[in-house]
Amino acid sequence: MTVENTDQAVPSPRTVRRSPAELCAAIRDDVILGVFAPGQRLTEDGLAERFGVSRMPVREALRMLAVEGFVRIAPYYGTFVAELSPDEAADLLEIRAVLEPLAAARAAHRRTEAHLEQLREVVREGRQAVFHGTLDRLPALNTRFHTILAEASGNTSLNSIVEQLRYKIAWVYAVELPRRAADSWTEHQLIVDALEQGDAELARAVMAEHIRQADAAYRVRNVP
Repeated sequence: MTVENTDQAVPSPRTVRRSPAELCAAIRDDVILGVFAPGQRLTEDGLAERFGVSRMPVREALRMLAVEGFVRIAPYYGTFVAELSPDEAADLLEIRAVLEPLAAARAAHRRTEAHLEQLREVVREGRQAVFHGTLDRLPALNTRFHTILAEASGNTSLNSIVEQLRYKIAWVYAVELPRRAADSWTEHQLIVDALEQGDAELARAVMAEHIRQADAAYRVRNVP
């Protein structure tokens, strides 16, 4: 059922300056976290009030999100939150299962101490979020973890592809991540351990198992 109301947050007391890119990120996060449901109508006025901005940057942000596939703009009807089809989700899962074990294997040899430190910090924050029950932080932290790992691979083309897919993949897993939050962050720690050892095959294997477990949870969740 389509939900019409987008005024879900307390309006800001004054209009603030935020770029379309910043608004795009904020609205995208709300879509990924389910604040805005698939099929929900988004209005420029409602979003402008929610984020305390004028309508113009909202309009541009919605155009950006339409290009990314997070919203669909229907002329004369409005803008609506998009919904991942089962086929699109399956395609993303298949691509991820190929790319990320490759990235992990390469990162085992090419990572720097700075990469390792960043990954350790993200894992620490993820485990703290699980412990304190602040599960809404997990999708962004998970995306950050896999982004750093792709950067650590040292493969510019691979990193670029992962960059293009990372938000859609976060969307696929946004509901699944809290469900197996503790296991997921234990697996992240095992990946970091493999990178620290410089063991490419171990890194590839633990990443492949991490993705297999996440994919299995996603597919079970979506069984009719």
